[in-house]
Amino acid sequence: MGPLKDIKIFDLTRVLAGPHCTQILGDLGADIIKIERVETGDDTRKFAPPYMKDIDGKDTNQSAYFSGTNRNKRSLTLDLSSEEGQSIARELISKSDILVENFKVGTLKKYNLDYESLKDQFPNLIYCSITGFGQTGPYANRPAYDALVQAMGGVMSLTGEPDGEPMKVGVSIADLMAGMYATVSILAALRHRDKTNQGQHLDISMLDAHVAWLANQGMNYLATGSNPDRLGNQHPNILPYQVMPSKDGYFVLSVGNDATFERFCEVASCEYLLADKKFAEAVERVKNREEVTNKLNEITKMHETKWWLEKLEEKNIGCCAINTLEEVFSDPQVLARDMIINMKGTDKNQSPYKLIANPIKMSEGSITYRYPPPQHSEHTEEILSEHLGYSEEKIAKLKKLGIV
Repeated sequence: MGPLKDIKIFDLTRVLAGPHCTQILGDLGADIIKIERVETGDDTRKFAPPYMKDIDGKDTNQSAYFSGTNRNKRSLTLDLSSEEGQSIARELISKSDILVENFKVGTLKKYNLDYESLKDQFPNLIYCSITGFGQTGPYANRPAYDALVQAMGGVMSLTGEPDGEPMKVGVSIADLMAGMYATVSILAALRHRDKTNQGQHLDISMLDAHVAWLANQGMNYLATGSNPDRLGNQHPNILPYQVMPSKDGYFVLSVGNDATFERFCEVASCEYLLADKKFAEAVERVKNREEVTNKLNEITKMHETKWWLEKLEEKNIGCCAINTLEEVFSDPQVLARDMIINMKGTDKNQSPYKLIANPIKMSEGSITYRYPPPQHSEHTEEILSEHLGYSEEKIAKLKKLGIV
């Protein structure tokens, strides 16, 4: 079992930021009860196509999107708008170490399940809220979506070709990074509780997380007061560190210092460039970006991509092909690191789930894969019986009333 094997999580998250966080914790061994709406469940169950496949290769009712962020969880449906549903929630929270939610600010207060309503009754509870803009500030009550946060957070102004339109990142990076920061904060809060026996409220904002990972580009602005230009595939502080054209396509070249650039010039038979400080010195290459880039592009177009990769790797110069996802998931390094896992579904007609693995590797303890992505309400009876001692008759009554 993983290092969090004794930790129980009441999971009120859906879509991506929250489920990404709780899946990481589940992979680390936490016992996660995922609360879903009685009729529809997590929104991402309908984020399709594509769907996962059955043993005959036909679509199931399980979306690939949902399956990618909900392993190692058990699904319990619960009507939180009802007093009975709220009572069941509190019973389960009483047995939980952590509550994670990503409802709009104020929503859970209507159900007396917000932090202020729970903190006195459950002083040891770690309560993590993931929202678009946090619990405070002028935007706190606004709805948030990944593309919206990418636009507001500045990354779209940095991404795309210089003369093209602003471009979002190709995956939901605002959601994913908020989930990652939430995971880090929860692990820190567990450590704090170990030392103080005190729970707390964690307030994670997608916009805050987004601003935080602007990193060197954010610092470039703070240092100069000037908005960085869109550079396409180029790096704002290093050159050449970008996509390069070859005779038959493109490849990525990453030159981080002058010594490496000298080796590149040896490979490319253009040592004459080193006599010109515009090429020989890193700072000057950046200052003379257009001239240097145009000249290097002329040089790299002289050979095919395969030639460049072989010759550059021989000289330990950073380079790689630009892989499709088919090439990524067949790459020998990716396969050697076990980054694809197969999990058997609970439905005998379900083809094994092929999922992206957790990247954490540990010398002590381990990542575990115990539950495949759950079917809607799959574990309702099991959880109510196991955690709360409900009888079959009581569970059947709750189902008839639409509470679970």
